[in-house]
Amino acid sequence: MKRSIPILSAAVLVLALSGCGDKTKADADAAANQAEQALDSAGAMASNVALDAQQALSPTPAGQEFIDRMAKSDAYEIAAAKLAVTNASSQAVKDFAAEMIKAHTDSTARIKAAAATANPALTPNAELTADQQDDLADLGKKKGAEFDKDYIDDQVDAHEDAVVLLRDYSAKGDTPALRTVAGELLPTVQGHLDHARKLDQ
Repeated sequence: MKRSIPILSAAVLVLALSGCGDKTKADADAAANQAEQALDSAGAMASNVALDAQQALSPTPAGQEFIDRMAKSDAYEIAAAKLAVTNASSQAVKDFAAEMIKAHTDSTARIKAAAATANPALTPNAELTADQQDDLADLGKKKGAEFDKDYIDDQVDAHEDAVVLLRDYSAKGDTPALRTVAGELLPTVQGHLDHARKLDQ
């Protein structure tokens, strides 16, 4: 009977050490998650500072230029997203693309409605620029992981530009109805930018 005591003690010690190991691993995982979140936050802050600087250097467009740029941006986003639905390999990228089609179709409708109430009424020109056409043609040649990377990289850049445009116009635009819709669209586009940045990582 006396021999059972050391054996029992050893078993208890092993279990205790095992528990410590699990706790140490959990602590390490938690620390890693906190570090990742801190890096994400720092990256977002640095990107936002860059956007602020870009906004400060960009003159506020007049109403017609604003709606033309928004219309071209929406048209490009929808066309690129349609390519992503078929050419992407990642389901997360496909899901993002489906979100872009819906959101930018809605944005187009809201910009048109606001432009129609301007005095005089404005009509957006959604014809893609030569650069946008070239980018779409290039993107359409890619498939799988290569497509995913280039599409998401492009989405980060495009949404950064859109955020700067919407921030600026919502603050200083010359047409009240368009200023209002720019302010309403800004949080959605900022959300798209944040989503694209996460996918880009």
